[in-house]
Amino acid sequence: MSVTVFIRYQLDPFKRAQFEEYSKRWLTIIPKCGGDLIGYFMPHEGTNNIALALITFESLAAYEAYRARLRQDAEGMANFDFAEEHKFILAEERTFLRKVVL
Repeated sequence: MSVTVFIRYQLDPFKRAQFEEYSKRWLTIIPKCGGDLIGYFMPHEGTNNIALALITFESLAAYEAYRARLRQDAEGMANFDFAEEHKFILAEERTFLRKVVL
């Protein structure tokens, strides 16, 4: 059974451009490390401090293997460091979803 990780970010609304730069970097890093990236989604209208990401994996075990590879990836670690340094993410929530099928 595949799982989709739904990530909800609460952003500093004055640092959205930095979050978008951070998101664009993940567009190549995540697939390289084994995630099937559906996409990152930025605020457009309405709420200006919430962004989302969706990534699918074959299983929870595949997600755990991906996380291990991500922590060994130089670009991935540099992107985590970028977020820590600039503090544009105020909170992050992860929800693990499964697709409803007949």
